Amino acid sequence: MRASEKPDLLAEPQQRAKGNVLIIGSAPDAMRAKTLDMSAFRAVVAINNAWQVTERWSHAIHPSDFPLERRPIARIGQSLHSAEDYVPTVNRYGGFVYSGGTMAFTAAYWALCRLSPRSIVFLGCDMVYDAAQTHFYGNGRPDPLRQDPTLRSLEAKSARFEIFARQAGCRVVNLSEQPVSRLVHRRQSVENLQVNNFGATQPIDWVKVARATAREARLGYTVASGKYWKEQQRFEVSEIDALDALWLSALPGHIRA
Repeated sequence: MRASEKPDLLAEPQQRAKGNVLIIGSAPDAMRAKTLDMSAFRAVVAINNAWQVTERWSHAIHPSDFPLERRPIARIGQSLHSAEDYVPTVNRYGGFVYSGGTMAFTAAYWALCRLSPRSIVFLGCDMVYDAAQTHFYGNGRPDPLRQDPTLRSLEAKSARFEIFARQAGCRVVNLSEQPVSRLVHRRQSVENLQVNNFGATQPIDWVKVARATAREARLGYTVASGKYWKEQQRFEVSEIDALDALWLSALPGHIRA
């Protein structure tokens, strides 16, 4: 295989629908969604508390242990999604050990599979927590920074997602205006999205992608239930680190900040 040849990472029976999907997280930057022109998006996925930022969400996604009192009430044209919905979807892409066990990546893989977008756009998902205010609602728990074998390199998990998305014909960009982001996707403005101007895409080394997916298959770290923390004893940290390095090297033009 040459570096330019794409391996079949996952059979995608659906054609990519036209339109952009916005994924909103809980970083302070998410507040921009209050005044954002949503005409550029055909769907808006709100993670956890992010539904509070704007009423114009179409899908809200949260883990099973998300408090009931903090969940939204879906109106016409809106739907709620939790573990029984997203665990089988993430497993299609190898499972949480490989995709990264935090909701920004879970929502991304879910949207890629279930909404078949032409583009996925992140806002408020930078996963940087060194400011006085960590979340748009104040100070919350920096979930992606917990000691977890699936989150040793947020950048690598971000690169892996972009590669899976690009193989499926979906572009990935970051609307963030923050100086630092753990996401490696190219920055973009909503004005450019409205005129379908995404700029040049980052190159992908498909030979390294094939090596990474083969290594994942050999390791067999998929957990059907999604509760990977119950099987942590069988995950070798050194193997996960090697995988992360391989996924990052497969996206050689990735953004480092």
